[in-house]
Amino acid sequence: MKNILILTAGFGEREDVASWNLRDALEQLAREEARVEVLDLLDSSYGRFHDLLKNTFRAAAHHAPKLWQGFYHLLGSTPNEEGQTDGLARMRDSLRDALRGIQPDVVVATCPIYSFLIGEIYRDGRTRDFTLVSLITDRLVTESPWPRAPADYFAVTSEAVAAVLIAAGVPEEKVKVFGFPVQPQTKSMRESTNTLADVARGGRPRILCVINGARKKAPKLLDRLLEHLDWDITVCVGQDTAIEEMAREKASTAPARMEVIGHTRRMPQLLREHHVVISRAEAGMVQEAIAARCPVIVQKLGSGQEEGNFSLLREANAGVLAEKPREVIDWLERAFRDQGRLLSLWRTNLEPLGRPDSAIKLARFILDQAETMTVPVPQLHALPAPEIGASALTNHKRGKLRLLSKKLLLCDLHTHTTWSDGKLSVPEIVDFYGQRGFDCLCITDHLCDPKRLLGKLVNLTGLVIPPGEIEAYFEEIEREKKRAWAKYDLMLMTGIEFNKDGYTAKTSTHLLGVDLKQPINPSLDIKETIAEIHAQGGLAIASHPHELKSEWGKNTLYLWEHVDEYAPLLDAWEVANRDDIFNPIGLKKLPFIASSDFHKPKHIHSWKTVLYCEKEAEAIKHCIRVNRDVSLTLYRDHRFGMEDHHLPVAALDEAPEKLAFEEARLA
Repeated sequence: MKNILILTAGFGEREDVASWNLRDALEQLAREEARVEVLDLLDSSYGRFHDLLKNTFRAAAHHAPKLWQGFYHLLGSTPNEEGQTDGLARMRDSLRDALRGIQPDVVVATCPIYSFLIGEIYRDGRTRDFTLVSLITDRLVTESPWPRAPADYFAVTSEAVAAVLIAAGVPEEKVKVFGFPVQPQTKSMRESTNTLADVARGGRPRILCVINGARKKAPKLLDRLLEHLDWDITVCVGQDTAIEEMAREKASTAPARMEVIGHTRRMPQLLREHHVVISRAEAGMVQEAIAARCPVIVQKLGSGQEEGNFSLLREANAGVLAEKPREVIDWLERAFRDQGRLLSLWRTNLEPLGRPDSAIKLARFILDQAETMTVPVPQLHALPAPEIGASALTNHKRGKLRLLSKKLLLCDLHTHTTWSDGKLSVPEIVDFYGQRGFDCLCITDHLCDPKRLLGKLVNLTGLVIPPGEIEAYFEEIEREKKRAWAKYDLMLMTGIEFNKDGYTAKTSTHLLGVDLKQPINPSLDIKETIAEIHAQGGLAIASHPHELKSEWGKNTLYLWEHVDEYAPLLDAWEVANRDDIFNPIGLKKLPFIASSDFHKPKHIHSWKTVLYCEKEAEAIKHCIRVNRDVSLTLYRDHRFGMEDHHLPVAALDEAPEKLAFEEARLA
């Protein structure tokens, strides 16, 4: 098994997009032979200084080395709550722990600070047993720290960047040009629908307007776009609720011609479906547009990096800068004039710039650097299995018949992803739990009741499953189920946390639907929702039904206030949620589970459910319903934050999974 660690920096849009596109390419090429983990230690190491350091990082990434020096100084001198030195030292220690736990064959650093930290970790003369690849997505690196960052190879976007590195003293054989790693294309993705044939025949031009800058000018721009009755417009507003409300109000005047999309993961697909995009010159956007052959009208230039991205379009005559709404409209009118003659020229000029196979080629190179090592995925130690009788369940895995006997299963049935307010995407959370040896994971992102006022407001925040995208949510989890099972022996279930929030705790309910097969209307009342969950064979579970001792969330007490009414209807109640234990649930002898309510990596340190049953969906649900052979464990992860657990490093390295299961037996 080849172990590959990608160190990303989510504070910079360039590095984040590149990291996940590379991860997807590695999965395509070596789904069974490679284990890929993406970590953002910049994000996880900051604590209460998150926003300050995030802004410092963004400024440092876009300007001269002096800012980088200031960034290092700030990281290295930031005290934590105990008054000890935090910052770089904390991040370096976390990185050292990650390297020890993952034992990578290749490390890909998308931010120079990681390369410098790895240099510090190994400066005592120890030999690195992995290949270090610096992935540079910047187009302007003249004054950046990249040339001084220690690395075995530098993967860059263009020959121009390669020339700068070589001129700065990087050996030529270390510099590899792959292009920006855009999203790997499947066969269906290669068939673009933004062709000009329909425009040439007098069809309707399709315009994608991404409001990621020039927000004050956005209302006027949308008004001018709507003045053209023969244009179809799609507006992407991200997570800006004020902009989304404004855009939806304008779209209501012409619903057949304008569609508004909030937070979306379908940008590459949208670019292939539209003839032109209006956006800032962010690297991810520009490179994905080039791959989709979708010309860009740049509405605003921000940092020096954006200037470099736009220069690529300008020099190729494949995009223009139009800062005022009327200038945008003028360019669009020119582009579609004469049967799209100018638009056709732009598209032709984009073709040689595109490297749609860049991520795949980079992934092949990284796999070539990885030495094959036998590093099995950690497996949980089951209790001695009873004799298998005629009623034993069977299943197929990789074409072989497998007998399923009872054993201890480590489960987390309440987790959140970026579909709502979580930090990890669906593939990320699968890898995160799979690499820690979990047996069953249910993703339960928030879905709000639009009939309630609070539900309507929260639907505008981007912190719940976006209205209209619930089917895409189910489809993505369904796609990941096969990979989770084949790669990690992890059973992945689709779920929803139905949010029915009132103005007080006693009128608010959060209800988990576990192992759902299809969407459920969030407008149904609580009892109707429970009935729909049961109709699909799923579990209906009361989420954090009692008072929370911590201050992380809002109390939702409606089900507990009506416990006699709902106890016969619900399959289980959360007796423990993250750090809280609800003693009254136990005293009532209600069927129970324990969950992390996972939103970010540190929430792995929380209460979990341990079942003793067959590793099969129906057996797991039956075990919870009858609530026999169910226990809870306070899980501790050996990879991160070991200083918080006061456990010896040697013990963690030797048998991390045994620690969790000793707690399970005690529970």
